[in-house]
Amino acid sequence: MTRTVRFHELGGPDVLRLEDVEVGAPGPGELLIRVDAIGLNRAEVLFRSGHYIEQVKEFPARLGAEAAGVVEAVGEGVAGFAAGQPVSVVPAFSMNDYAVYADRAVVPAAAVVHRPEGLGAVEGAAVWMPYLTAYGALVEVGGMRAGDTVVLTAASSSVGLAAIQIAQRVGAVPIATTRTSAKKDALLAAGAAEVIVTEEEDVVERVRDLTQGRGAEFVFDAIAGPGVTDLARAVAPGGTLFLYGALSGEPTPYPGFELGMPALNMRTYTLYETTTDPQRLRRAEAFVASGLRTGAFRPTVDRTFGLDEIAEAHRYMEAGNQIGKIVVTVDH
Repeated sequence: MTRTVRFHELGGPDVLRLEDVEVGAPGPGELLIRVDAIGLNRAEVLFRSGHYIEQVKEFPARLGAEAAGVVEAVGEGVAGFAAGQPVSVVPAFSMNDYAVYADRAVVPAAAVVHRPEGLGAVEGAAVWMPYLTAYGALVEVGGMRAGDTVVLTAASSSVGLAAIQIAQRVGAVPIATTRTSAKKDALLAAGAAEVIVTEEEDVVERVRDLTQGRGAEFVFDAIAGPGVTDLARAVAPGGTLFLYGALSGEPTPYPGFELGMPALNMRTYTLYETTTDPQRLRRAEAFVASGLRTGAFRPTVDRTFGLDEIAEAHRYMEAGNQIGKIVVTVDH
């Protein structure tokens, strides 16, 4: 039996229960992982409350797609992993099928990467979702290069902070946006070339000023909703507006016609485009591991909670005041 977080109905953090559940042995293509740390993602808040892009299929339901731990058992047909190896689980599966909010978890081997030497469990649970999301969109799909400018909304999130570091590594210019000035200094310290405080400044005007009127080659947006029209105005001709989240919760228009049909690329992106494609994941893993080795990438952990504090951890995430990743640690 293993302690597992489950919920028996949709709702707020209080629906989460820590229950003893039989974990079972790994089947073909699977690994059994001793979970040491869990990376929290907004997708889990949305899944728990019934607002995710995928609905809960049956109750009791489970949560979690990102974790760090140690391989305990290897299923039939799995190569490249052995008991005792430190690993990380990356989001590459439906939480209706697998979940990692637990002491131990069976997961697909295809969703597991080796943890770079010297990377602890907490950092190993904080690094992959943010960096794979930003790398996959901006580098793998977008082809971001030296000299490009990228505008980042929700820049104090773990993905936003990872995108700042990735832009710096390829020689691009990261411009962070934040609603109030409260996080401005932290974003500058994290490496943002400029910070636009949206309650005080006009985003389009500032981006145009900072790019000598050209606009940004990329906008990487976690908010969506009506604000995409203004963001689209800040995109350079032929540039791309990536939507990787929908924090606004409002309908998102397509602004191309309203803006006079500019040469605008606008597309959604989820990290599953990277994590479910073996070749893309191989390249992404190499890119991130290289950045970790050189110190170019430094995962930012805002706060840790214990597994028995999972409801409190979800409340903290919903408050939205964190800078970086929220991680839950698991005592054995």
